Amino acid sequence: QVQLVESGGGLVQPGGSLRLSCVGSGFTFSTYWMYWVRQAPGKGLEWVSATDPVGTSTYSADSVNGRFTISRDNAKNTIYLVINNLQPGDTARYYCARDFEAARGYPEIWGQGTLVTVSS
Repeated sequence: QVQLVESGGGLVQPGGSLRLSCVGSGFTFSTYWMYWVRQAPGKGLEWVSATDPVGTSTYSADSVNGRFTISRDNAKNTIYLVINNLQPGDTARYYCARDFEAARGYPEIWGQGTLVTVSS
């Protein structure tokens, strides 16, 4: 069974940092593009970051202004998202997602998400 499980969310004060994690199982993790996507309350999905299967090519949305860093550890079947200088606008549910076997540039499989709340 293919599964993605996120963790690491919580309540953080503005200016703080978080590291989100996502563990994949049921598939050959090291052969898939992986993504982080977020959804703020009352808004649509927003692509945040992507990593190629080996972690050598990573991308993040311009809107996060260099504050987000995606990485992966294929030995642990895990991707990470480090978020620095958190702002109230970063409040959202953050989803980990996996591409198709033949990469299409968008997700096939989604996790359940982890909630990040930025508030003083």
